Amino acid sequence: MSHLYLDETLDLAAVAPGATVALSGDEARHAVTVSRVRPGERIAIGDGRGALVHGVVSSTGTRELELTVDEVLVEEPASPRITLVQALAKGDRDELAVQAATELGVDAIVPWAASRSVSRWEGPKAEKGRARWSTIVREAVKQSMRAWLPPVAPVATTAQLVERLDGQRVLLLEPAATASLTDLRTDGRDLALVVGPEGGISPAELERLTVAGAEPVRLGASVLRTSTAGPAAIVVLNAALGRW
Repeated sequence: MSHLYLDETLDLAAVAPGATVALSGDEARHAVTVSRVRPGERIAIGDGRGALVHGVVSSTGTRELELTVDEVLVEEPASPRITLVQALAKGDRDELAVQAATELGVDAIVPWAASRSVSRWEGPKAEKGRARWSTIVREAVKQSMRAWLPPVAPVATTAQLVERLDGQRVLLLEPAATASLTDLRTDGRDLALVVGPEGGISPAELERLTVAGAEPVRLGASVLRTSTAGPAAIVVLNAALGRW
């Protein structure tokens, strides 16, 4: 099994078999000094924008690596897209959700400062939190050998969600909803899954989002943690959309 390394500065869609691709910087340093990749080993390099090249390492340096390409894979962006709107949660529960959702194929992630979120991203902490989630997403993409790197948006308030999700079909994961996610019939619009924090989505937020057109849906009879609800819903949607 090849290991995947990412370099978003590369344009790999135009690369042909037989070409040489150079990986440099921290990613190459990690490959050579941490993973101890050596010439003759087979790896993959992605640009995070749909292209992956597979091949054999031809040379290595302290912060550089060259790959002789023998296969190029270009993947079109998913349609419809799935965005995970994940409420900030205490501990590492929101991070676990982001990691699993990325491995399962989510296309974008929006951190949500819900009214019941215990964790708060304010001031400099907002960009620090976003950077942390972006790192988790990047590592999950590499682990799952994905061609696309999902973007992590700036943290949003409930009012900002209404604007940011305009045009998308918004699905609120709500245990008390009468409609089931498994009965969903897609209509071609991009999908946004909204997952509340440990205390759930507040009545005021439910009202505000449903008035804006969001649809409350439930996953099943049990109530899932905020760390598992989003990934579980993505599994359901992957099957419904024919991704799996």
